[in-house]
Amino acid sequence: MKKLQNVLYLTRDSLYAHKEREAIVIKEEQNTLQKIPIHSIAAIYCFGQAKVSPGLMAHCSENDVNLAWFDLFGRFQARIQGRQSGNVLLRRAQYRISDNNPVDIAKNIIAAKIQNGRNVLQRHIRNNGDNEEVSRVIGALRFSIEQAGNAKSVEQLRGIEGEAAAQYFSVFQHLIKPSLQDEFVFNGRNRRPPRDAINALLSLLYAVIGQDVSGALNAVGLDPQVGFLHADRPGRDSLAQDILEEFRAYLADRMAVSLINKQQIKARDFETEASGAVKLKEEARKALYAAWQQRKQEVILHPFLNEKVEIGLLPHIQAMLLARHLRGDLQQYPPFYIAK
Repeated sequence: MKKLQNVLYLTRDSLYAHKEREAIVIKEEQNTLQKIPIHSIAAIYCFGQAKVSPGLMAHCSENDVNLAWFDLFGRFQARIQGRQSGNVLLRRAQYRISDNNPVDIAKNIIAAKIQNGRNVLQRHIRNNGDNEEVSRVIGALRFSIEQAGNAKSVEQLRGIEGEAAAQYFSVFQHLIKPSLQDEFVFNGRNRRPPRDAINALLSLLYAVIGQDVSGALNAVGLDPQVGFLHADRPGRDSLAQDILEEFRAYLADRMAVSLINKQQIKARDFETEASGAVKLKEEARKALYAAWQQRKQEVILHPFLNEKVEIGLLPHIQAMLLARHLRGDLQQYPPFYIAK
Protein backbone atom coordinates (compact mmCIF):
# COMPACT_ATOMS: atom_id res chain seq x y z
CA MET A 1 0.00 0.00 0.00
CA LYS A 2 1.20 3.47 -0.86
CA LYS A 3 2.40 5.52 2.10
CA LEU A 4 0.40 8.69 2.63
CA GLN A 5 2.73 11.67 2.31
CA ASN A 6 2.22 15.37 2.78
CA VAL A 7 1.03 18.01 0.35
CA LEU A 8 2.77 21.39 0.32
CA TYR A 9 0.46 24.35 -0.34
CA LEU A 10 2.05 27.67 -1.42
CA THR A 11 -0.73 30.17 -0.85
CA ARG A 12 0.94 33.59 -1.13
CA ASP A 13 2.09 35.36 -4.30
CA SER A 14 5.39 36.26 -2.62
CA LEU A 15 6.42 32.66 -1.81
CA TYR A 16 9.27 30.97 -3.66
CA ALA A 17 10.20 27.29 -3.24
CA HIS A 18 13.44 25.68 -4.40
CA LYS A 19 15.42 22.49 -3.88
CA GLU A 20 18.50 22.56 -1.67
CA ARG A 21 20.17 19.14 -1.40
CA GLU A 22 17.47 16.88 0.15
CA ALA A 23 15.16 19.67 1.28
CA ILE A 24 12.53 21.99 -0.13
CA VAL A 25 13.30 25.54 1.01
CA ILE A 26 10.45 28.05 1.13
CA LYS A 27 11.37 31.72 1.00
CA GLU A 28 9.50 34.98 1.11
CA GLU A 29 11.68 37.73 -0.36
CA GLN A 30 15.06 37.13 1.34
CA ASN A 31 13.69 35.33 4.37
CA THR A 32 13.75 31.54 4.70
CA LEU A 33 10.41 30.49 6.18
CA GLN A 34 10.74 26.72 6.23
CA LYS A 35 12.84 23.72 5.19
CA ILE A 36 11.04 20.44 4.54
CA PRO A 37 12.58 17.02 3.80
CA ILE A 38 11.96 16.50 0.10
CA HIS A 39 11.12 12.80 0.41
CA SER A 40 8.16 13.61 2.68
CA ILE A 41 6.26 15.57 0.00
CA ALA A 42 3.91 13.84 -2.47
CA ALA A 43 2.48 16.97 -4.11
CA ILE A 44 3.07 20.72 -4.31
CA TYR A 45 0.13 23.00 -5.08
CA CYS A 46 0.82 26.66 -5.92
CA PHE A 47 -1.91 29.29 -5.70
CA GLY A 48 -1.87 32.70 -7.37
CA GLN A 49 1.66 33.81 -8.28
CA ALA A 50 3.65 31.53 -5.95
CA LYS A 51 6.84 30.40 -7.68
CA VAL A 52 8.90 27.20 -7.91
CA SER A 53 12.51 26.91 -9.13
CA PRO A 54 13.38 24.93 -12.29
CA GLY A 55 15.44 22.56 -10.13
CA LEU A 56 12.44 21.74 -7.95
CA MET A 57 10.28 21.32 -11.06
CA ALA A 58 12.79 18.78 -12.42
CA HIS A 59 12.75 16.89 -9.12
CA CYS A 60 8.95 16.73 -9.20
CA SER A 61 8.95 15.52 -12.78
CA GLU A 62 11.53 12.79 -12.14
CA ASN A 63 10.03 11.56 -8.88
CA ASP A 64 6.28 11.57 -9.65
CA VAL A 65 5.62 14.48 -7.30
CA ASN A 66 2.39 16.13 -8.41
CA LEU A 67 3.17 19.84 -9.03
CA ALA A 68 0.20 21.99 -10.04
CA TRP A 69 -0.86 25.64 -10.17
CA PHE A 70 -4.27 27.10 -9.32
CA ASP A 71 -5.65 30.61 -9.39
CA LEU A 72 -6.91 32.20 -6.18
CA PHE A 73 -10.40 30.76 -6.79
CA GLY A 74 -8.95 27.24 -6.83
CA ARG A 75 -9.32 26.85 -10.60
CA PHE A 76 -6.72 24.57 -12.08
CA GLN A 77 -4.16 26.36 -14.29
CA ALA A 78 -1.30 23.98 -15.11
CA ARG A 79 0.72 21.03 -13.86
CA ILE A 80 4.12 19.48 -14.41
CA GLN A 81 3.98 16.18 -16.28
CA GLY A 82 7.09 14.01 -16.29
CA ARG A 83 8.02 11.31 -18.79
CA GLN A 84 5.15 8.91 -19.44
CA SER A 85 5.84 5.64 -17.65
CA GLY A 86 2.40 4.03 -17.69
CA ASN A 87 1.72 0.58 -19.00
CA VAL A 88 0.86 1.03 -22.68
CA LEU A 89 -1.44 -1.99 -22.69
CA LEU A 90 -3.40 -0.56 -19.77
CA ARG A 91 -3.83 2.73 -21.60
CA ARG A 92 -4.89 0.97 -24.78
CA ALA A 93 -7.59 -0.84 -22.76
CA GLN A 94 -8.67 2.50 -21.26
CA TYR A 95 -8.97 4.13 -24.70
CA ARG A 96 -10.78 1.11 -26.17
CA ILE A 97 -13.44 1.06 -23.45
CA SER A 98 -13.76 4.85 -23.44
CA ASP A 99 -14.48 4.77 -27.19
CA ASN A 100 -16.67 1.68 -27.39
CA ASN A 101 -18.32 0.84 -24.09
CA PRO A 102 -18.03 3.55 -21.43
CA VAL A 103 -21.56 3.15 -20.02
CA ASP A 104 -20.94 0.39 -17.46
CA ILE A 105 -18.13 2.30 -15.72
CA ALA A 106 -19.91 5.66 -16.02
CA LYS A 107 -23.17 4.42 -14.50
CA ASN A 108 -21.34 2.86 -11.55
CA ILE A 109 -19.64 6.20 -10.91
CA ILE A 110 -22.87 8.20 -11.17
CA ALA A 111 -24.84 5.80 -8.97
CA ALA A 112 -22.06 6.11 -6.35
CA LYS A 113 -22.05 9.90 -6.62
CA ILE A 114 -25.80 10.11 -6.06
CA GLN A 115 -25.64 7.60 -3.18
CA ASN A 116 -22.90 9.63 -1.47
CA GLY A 117 -24.96 12.80 -1.84
CA ARG A 118 -27.98 10.96 -0.46
CA ASN A 119 -25.82 9.78 2.43
CA VAL A 120 -24.87 13.38 3.28
CA LEU A 121 -28.56 14.28 3.52
CA GLN A 122 -29.41 11.17 5.54
CA ARG A 123 -26.59 12.00 7.93
CA HIS A 124 -28.08 15.47 8.39
CA ILE A 125 -31.48 13.95 9.26
CA ARG A 126 -29.89 11.54 11.76
CA ASN A 127 -28.01 14.37 13.49
CA ASN A 128 -30.65 17.09 13.35
CA GLY A 129 -34.04 15.41 13.15
CA ASP A 130 -36.50 15.08 10.30
CA ASN A 131 -36.86 17.74 7.62
CA GLU A 132 -39.67 17.37 5.11
CA GLU A 133 -37.83 18.91 2.15
CA VAL A 134 -34.59 17.01 2.79
CA SER A 135 -36.49 13.74 3.23
CA ARG A 136 -38.30 14.34 -0.07
CA VAL A 137 -34.96 14.78 -1.88
CA ILE A 138 -33.54 11.64 -0.21
CA GLY A 139 -36.46 9.72 -1.73
CA ALA A 140 -35.98 11.36 -5.14
CA LEU A 141 -32.28 10.47 -5.14
CA ARG A 142 -33.09 6.83 -4.51
CA PHE A 143 -35.12 6.90 -7.71
CA SER A 144 -32.19 8.60 -9.52
CA ILE A 145 -29.88 5.76 -8.44
CA GLU A 146 -32.29 3.22 -9.95
CA GLN A 147 -32.43 5.29 -13.15
CA ALA A 148 -28.63 5.41 -13.34
CA GLY A 149 -28.45 1.63 -12.97
CA ASN A 150 -30.76 1.21 -15.97
CA ALA A 151 -29.17 3.87 -18.21
CA LYS A 152 -28.29 2.81 -21.73
CA SER A 153 -26.08 5.71 -22.82
CA VAL A 154 -23.66 8.27 -21.43
CA GLU A 155 -25.96 11.08 -22.59
CA GLN A 156 -28.82 9.57 -20.57
CA LEU A 157 -26.52 9.29 -17.54
CA ARG A 158 -25.51 12.94 -17.82
CA GLY A 159 -29.19 13.92 -17.75
CA ILE A 160 -29.86 11.77 -14.69
CA GLU A 161 -26.78 13.17 -12.95
CA GLY A 162 -27.78 16.76 -13.72
CA GLU A 163 -31.30 16.27 -12.35
CA ALA A 164 -29.98 14.53 -9.23
CA ALA A 165 -27.44 17.32 -8.61
CA ALA A 166 -30.19 19.94 -8.93
CA GLN A 167 -32.30 18.04 -6.38
CA TYR A 168 -29.38 17.61 -3.99
CA PHE A 169 -28.27 21.24 -4.08
CA SER A 170 -31.88 22.47 -3.77
CA VAL A 171 -31.74 21.50 -0.06
CA PHE A 172 -28.04 22.11 0.57
CA GLN A 173 -28.85 25.31 2.45
CA HIS A 174 -30.58 23.19 5.10
CA LEU A 175 -27.21 21.65 6.02
CA ILE A 176 -25.99 25.01 7.31
CA LYS A 177 -26.81 25.80 10.94
CA PRO A 178 -29.96 27.97 11.14
CA SER A 179 -28.02 30.63 13.08
CA LEU A 180 -25.56 30.96 10.15
CA GLN A 181 -27.99 30.83 7.23
CA ASP A 182 -28.31 34.61 6.97
CA GLU A 183 -24.53 34.86 6.50
CA PHE A 184 -24.16 31.84 4.20
CA VAL A 185 -26.89 31.93 1.58
CA PHE A 186 -26.85 29.18 -1.05
CA ASN A 187 -29.24 29.31 -4.02
CA GLY A 188 -27.75 26.53 -6.11
CA ARG A 189 -24.44 25.61 -7.61
CA ASN A 190 -22.58 28.25 -9.62
CA ARG A 191 -18.94 28.50 -10.70
CA ARG A 192 -16.45 30.11 -13.08
CA PRO A 193 -16.38 32.20 -11.02
CA PRO A 194 -18.28 31.27 -7.85
CA ARG A 195 -20.66 34.03 -6.79
CA ASP A 196 -21.19 33.23 -3.12
CA ALA A 197 -19.14 31.93 -0.21
CA ILE A 198 -20.41 28.33 -0.23
CA ASN A 199 -19.82 27.95 -3.96
CA ALA A 200 -16.33 29.45 -3.55
CA LEU A 201 -15.57 26.90 -0.83
CA LEU A 202 -16.92 23.97 -2.87
CA SER A 203 -15.02 24.99 -6.01
CA LEU A 204 -11.75 25.25 -4.12
CA LEU A 205 -12.19 21.84 -2.47
CA TYR A 206 -13.22 20.16 -5.73
CA ALA A 207 -10.12 21.59 -7.45
CA VAL A 208 -7.72 20.41 -4.75
CA ILE A 209 -9.23 16.90 -4.53
CA GLY A 210 -9.33 16.68 -8.33
CA GLN A 211 -5.58 17.21 -8.45
CA ASP A 212 -5.08 14.39 -5.94
CA VAL A 213 -7.19 12.16 -8.19
CA SER A 214 -5.26 13.16 -11.29
CA GLY A 215 -1.94 12.40 -9.61
CA ALA A 216 -3.23 9.00 -8.46
CA LEU A 217 -4.39 8.06 -11.98
CA ASN A 218 -1.00 8.98 -13.40
CA ALA A 219 0.68 6.90 -10.71
CA VAL A 220 -1.07 3.67 -11.78
CA GLY A 221 -0.38 4.32 -15.46
CA LEU A 222 -3.80 5.61 -16.58
CA ASP A 223 -4.34 8.65 -18.77
CA PRO A 224 -6.18 11.25 -16.65
CA GLN A 225 -7.45 13.04 -19.77
CA VAL A 226 -9.48 10.18 -21.26
CA GLY A 227 -12.66 9.54 -19.30
CA PHE A 228 -15.82 7.49 -19.54
CA LEU A 229 -18.41 10.08 -18.46
CA HIS A 230 -16.82 13.47 -19.20
CA ALA A 231 -16.12 14.13 -22.86
CA ASP A 232 -12.58 14.69 -24.08
CA ARG A 233 -11.63 18.36 -24.00
CA PRO A 234 -8.19 19.93 -24.50
CA GLY A 235 -6.60 20.67 -21.15
CA ARG A 236 -9.21 18.83 -19.08
CA ASP A 237 -8.42 15.73 -17.03
CA SER A 238 -11.71 14.05 -17.91
CA LEU A 239 -10.98 10.76 -16.15
CA ALA A 240 -9.94 12.64 -13.02
CA GLN A 241 -13.26 14.51 -13.21
CA ASP A 242 -15.05 11.15 -13.53
CA ILE A 243 -13.47 9.73 -10.38
CA LEU A 244 -13.87 13.04 -8.55
CA GLU A 245 -17.65 12.55 -8.84
CA GLU A 246 -17.40 9.74 -6.27
CA PHE A 247 -15.69 12.04 -3.77
CA ARG A 248 -17.55 15.35 -4.14
CA ALA A 249 -20.22 14.76 -1.49
CA TYR A 250 -18.27 12.53 0.88
CA LEU A 251 -15.06 14.58 0.96
CA ALA A 252 -15.73 18.12 -0.25
CA ASP A 253 -19.38 18.85 0.57
CA ARG A 254 -19.24 17.40 4.06
CA MET A 255 -16.03 19.26 4.78
CA ALA A 256 -17.41 22.59 3.50
CA VAL A 257 -20.49 22.25 5.71
CA SER A 258 -18.38 21.24 8.71
CA LEU A 259 -15.97 24.18 8.31
CA ILE A 260 -18.91 26.60 8.19
CA ASN A 261 -20.98 25.06 10.98
CA LYS A 262 -17.98 24.85 13.31
CA GLN A 263 -17.13 28.43 12.31
CA GLN A 264 -13.62 27.44 11.29
CA ILE A 265 -14.49 29.43 8.16
CA LYS A 266 -16.57 32.58 8.67
CA ALA A 267 -18.40 34.94 6.36
CA ARG A 268 -15.72 37.59 6.87
CA ASP A 269 -13.13 35.15 5.46
CA PHE A 270 -14.45 35.78 1.95
CA GLU A 271 -14.06 38.78 -0.32
CA THR A 272 -15.97 39.83 -3.43
CA GLU A 273 -14.18 41.24 -6.44
CA ALA A 274 -15.58 43.96 -8.71
CA SER A 275 -16.59 41.24 -11.21
CA GLY A 276 -18.82 39.62 -8.57
CA ALA A 277 -16.44 36.68 -8.09
CA VAL A 278 -16.19 35.51 -4.48
CA LYS A 279 -12.97 34.02 -3.13
CA LEU A 280 -11.55 32.85 0.17
CA LYS A 281 -9.00 35.16 1.77
CA GLU A 282 -5.43 33.99 2.19
CA GLU A 283 -5.47 33.21 5.92
CA ALA A 284 -8.71 31.26 5.59
CA ARG A 285 -7.27 29.27 2.67
CA LYS A 286 -4.42 28.23 4.93
CA ALA A 287 -6.94 27.08 7.54
CA LEU A 288 -8.82 25.12 4.89
CA TYR A 289 -5.68 23.37 3.62
CA ALA A 290 -4.68 22.50 7.18
CA ALA A 291 -8.14 21.03 7.82
CA TRP A 292 -7.95 19.06 4.56
CA GLN A 293 -4.54 17.64 5.48
CA GLN A 294 -5.94 16.61 8.86
CA ARG A 295 -8.99 15.01 7.22
CA LYS A 296 -6.69 12.98 4.95
CA GLN A 297 -5.14 11.33 7.99
CA GLU A 298 -8.48 9.94 9.23
CA VAL A 299 -8.92 6.19 8.90
CA ILE A 300 -12.07 4.56 7.51
CA LEU A 301 -13.11 1.05 6.50
CA HIS A 302 -13.00 0.92 2.70
CA PRO A 303 -16.39 -0.51 1.66
CA PHE A 304 -15.03 -2.68 -1.16
CA LEU A 305 -11.63 -3.75 0.17
CA ASN A 306 -13.00 -4.14 3.71
CA GLU A 307 -9.68 -2.78 4.98
CA LYS A 308 -8.88 0.21 7.15
CA VAL A 309 -7.34 2.96 5.01
CA GLU A 310 -6.46 6.63 5.40
CA ILE A 311 -8.88 8.94 3.62
CA GLY A 312 -5.97 10.55 1.76
CA LEU A 313 -5.33 7.23 0.02
CA LEU A 314 -8.85 6.90 -1.42
CA PRO A 315 -7.93 8.42 -4.83
CA HIS A 316 -5.00 5.98 -5.11
CA ILE A 317 -7.19 3.02 -4.16
CA GLN A 318 -9.90 3.90 -6.69
CA ALA A 319 -7.26 4.42 -9.39
CA MET A 320 -5.83 0.99 -8.59
CA LEU A 321 -9.30 -0.63 -8.68
CA LEU A 322 -10.07 1.01 -12.02
CA ALA A 323 -6.76 -0.24 -13.45
CA ARG A 324 -7.55 -3.77 -12.22
CA HIS A 325 -10.96 -3.62 -13.91
CA LEU A 326 -9.45 -2.40 -17.21
CA ARG A 327 -6.90 -5.21 -17.08
CA GLY A 328 -9.72 -7.73 -16.63
CA ASP A 329 -8.90 -8.63 -13.02
CA LEU A 330 -12.25 -7.27 -11.76
CA GLN A 331 -15.50 -7.88 -13.61
CA GLN A 332 -16.84 -4.40 -12.77
CA TYR A 333 -15.32 -1.16 -11.54
CA PRO A 334 -16.28 -0.77 -7.85
CA PRO A 335 -16.75 2.98 -7.20
CA PHE A 336 -16.33 4.47 -3.76
CA TYR A 337 -19.57 4.98 -1.91
CA ILE A 338 -20.90 4.78 1.62
CA ALA A 339 -24.13 2.78 1.78
CA LYS A 340 -25.55 4.53 4.88
